[in-house]
Amino acid sequence: MAEAGPRADAPNLGVVAAVRGSVVDIRFDGQLPPIYSLLRAQDGEIVIEVLAQLDAQHVRGIALTPTQGLARGMPVEDSGGPLKALVGKGILSRMFDVFGKAIDREAAPTGVQWRSVHRAPPSLARRSTKSEVFETGIKVIDVLMPLERGGKAGLFGGAGVGKTVLLTEMIHNMVGQHEGVSIFCGIGERCREGEELYREMKEAGVLPNMVMIYGQMNEPPGARFRVGHAALTMAEYFRDDEHRDVLLLVDNIFRFIQAGMEVSGLMGQMPSRLGYQPTMGTELSGLEERIANTDTGAITSIQAVYVPADDFTDPAAVHTFSHLSASIVLSRKRASEGLYPAIDPLQSSSKMATPGIVGERHYALAQEIRRTLAQYAELKDIIAMLGLEQLSPEDRKVVGRARRLERFLTQPFFTTEQFTGLKGKLVGLKDALDGCERILRDEFKDYPESALYMIGAISEAKADAKTQAQTDEPAKKPQAEAHRAAETHES
Repeated sequence: MAEAGPRADAPNLGVVAAVRGSVVDIRFDGQLPPIYSLLRAQDGEIVIEVLAQLDAQHVRGIALTPTQGLARGMPVEDSGGPLKALVGKGILSRMFDVFGKAIDREAAPTGVQWRSVHRAPPSLARRSTKSEVFETGIKVIDVLMPLERGGKAGLFGGAGVGKTVLLTEMIHNMVGQHEGVSIFCGIGERCREGEELYREMKEAGVLPNMVMIYGQMNEPPGARFRVGHAALTMAEYFRDDEHRDVLLLVDNIFRFIQAGMEVSGLMGQMPSRLGYQPTMGTELSGLEERIANTDTGAITSIQAVYVPADDFTDPAAVHTFSHLSASIVLSRKRASEGLYPAIDPLQSSSKMATPGIVGERHYALAQEIRRTLAQYAELKDIIAMLGLEQLSPEDRKVVGRARRLERFLTQPFFTTEQFTGLKGKLVGLKDALDGCERILRDEFKDYPESALYMIGAISEAKADAKTQAQTDEPAKKPQAEAHRAAETHES
């Protein structure tokens, strides 16, 4: 009977038959390694993952490390298992690469174990069928595009519109509110972005309940393709073994598809539409379906999504959309107006925003807010050309409500306290809904718009308005006295 794997005393050895860039063919005279086995050459410096068995003696693999120095005839050792990720409590507050090697210049973690990155999604019997809202403490998200606990949200945003700040704040709120773990997975990240995020997380004080794993942009496609699976293996450990909620942040899911496309091309597969790999749907599903809530905990994922050439019919975007339960679109225009978080409420959406899940009141309020903001967007051109005075009294009321809603939906973040000088606010869903409802009922029509800007709950607006009135009063007195003196002089 054939043995399951190579024995420790007699390693399964092969010989390099061909090297074409990252693609390596290896000949084995004995047992042929199974698919996904890791092979090592040059004393473990070069790591190859088996992706195809060509015949009874040859396998073809993709190198997860650079192949400089590899030549035909070199010996290759079968490691006897697939790529494994590091799991355990010891990985918290650390930064790793795809091989589980610490890249934060600190000692190797202790009290950890290794698990295969190739794991099946949880069975339907284990999945939770209840749809629960995942509260973030960020008003605009909780009111207009609620996230799903154990769901997947796409974050669409360019550079400099507050994408990283929003991710950082969600990590902060996750740690503070849900006693959960956050895992940041950088797929094809620039090393500059990784270093900046690590430093920001450390300064914000959220690192102790966080793990960071990177497959950097300069690494071979094989390593970038597997870093997402390694991150999910870590997340599954905290969900299934520690019974904790996990927030998984992926930046960028398009680069996972891109790495798969490179691997597929290198392996000689015939490309499908627009050059994508024919197995894209299967590969993306294999990753996304592992993100789920079970009877023991939930993995909630927020994924940055790059849309090639802003074409939402691109196969990468279409396949990604089919997995998402919410989409958050960041707007550069709103960022330039100082409305942070710069989320566009009219372009963003969520499958959770239905009366059956969030409740009749919440659903009706969200629809009314969207309607008001949409009317204001339509009126902006008229205001720009003719001025606010030319609008009908009813339209002016709509504009007033919309502008106050826009300002109320801004929020100071904990992670930006040191830059803005404003104390961060965590706002519960009840407070956020109450504030929006009272603005729509025109309770704050006599308040200055600035009183609603960068506050938490609506009760803070009254305090702000009172303080502002007291500040304005001493300034008005000298003006009034000067006016009276002028009148007396004229008479």
